[in-house]
Amino acid sequence: MSTSGNYRLKNMLKQPERLTPGHRMCAGCGATIAIRAVLRGLQPTDHAVIGNATGCLEVSSYMYPYTSWEDSYIHNAFENAGATLGGVETAYKALKKKGKLAPDENYKFITFGGDGGTYDIGLQSLSGAMERGHDMVYVCYDNGAYMNTGIQRSSATPMFADTTTTPVGTESDGKIQYRKDLAAIIAEHYVPYVAQSTLTRDFSDLHRKSEKAIYTEGAAFLNLCTPCPRGWRYEVSDVMEICRLAVETCYWPLFEVDHGKWILNYEPAKKLPIEDFLRPQGRFAHLFKPGNEHLIALFQEEVDKRWEDLLYRCNRE
Repeated sequence: MSTSGNYRLKNMLKQPERLTPGHRMCAGCGATIAIRAVLRGLQPTDHAVIGNATGCLEVSSYMYPYTSWEDSYIHNAFENAGATLGGVETAYKALKKKGKLAPDENYKFITFGGDGGTYDIGLQSLSGAMERGHDMVYVCYDNGAYMNTGIQRSSATPMFADTTTTPVGTESDGKIQYRKDLAAIIAEHYVPYVAQSTLTRDFSDLHRKSEKAIYTEGAAFLNLCTPCPRGWRYEVSDVMEICRLAVETCYWPLFEVDHGKWILNYEPAKKLPIEDFLRPQGRFAHLFKPGNEHLIALFQEEVDKRWEDLLYRCNRE
């Protein structure tokens, strides 16, 4: 990264908070940290309209008449965050065209949803907003289950995870299905910008991609790995380490798709085995019982295949 790029990213850490303290998100929650980082991508002089699908973030940051959001905020139903912000963005453009807004007022449109409201219930709304090309950013905070309603499995839940609807027991090894690759699905909409990131040590990857998504003209999508201490069952102080292991094992690779071009942002010098990521999480404790070695091998096989596919897309064979 250039010297000017490093300077810009350091300055982003000094940006005023747009998601303020006082919310009720859990200690050790990856979502809150990631969302604060995304909003640092906004220039201080720009305004934002924030959409938020029903979920952990919504119920914990907004209880009428109290809010933790400094910008205009819209709580959406689980299924329509993409459609709502697409409509607001269209109305904004119409008002601008009619001269009903001050010419120097610049608004950006960002909506947040968990994996339940994005991978599953809100996928139709998200797909429509991306296909129509609204100048907006959809940010999925992926914590791998419906955490707000009791840790039920979603299509983002990894294979063999123990959830309340895929409980581990004598007849079950947890969820038996693979997780959905949502970033790849959105990239197939040929939108200008898609990226995957998480909480890296210096936040440089997430900060850069957030700013790029917000200021790239047209539809953009960010998919962020945001661990949940209750659902994943890890020590709250370990959230950053969990994210590091997700990247170093290639469970959660860092990449972007810029106007159709796939770009790998980070390749581990030594790819760690997937058990390093699984072991600190209570939802995978059963995988380390005697006789379950084949389950870890199957998980590793899935991660390896996805990594090879990504390298191929990025011309990194």
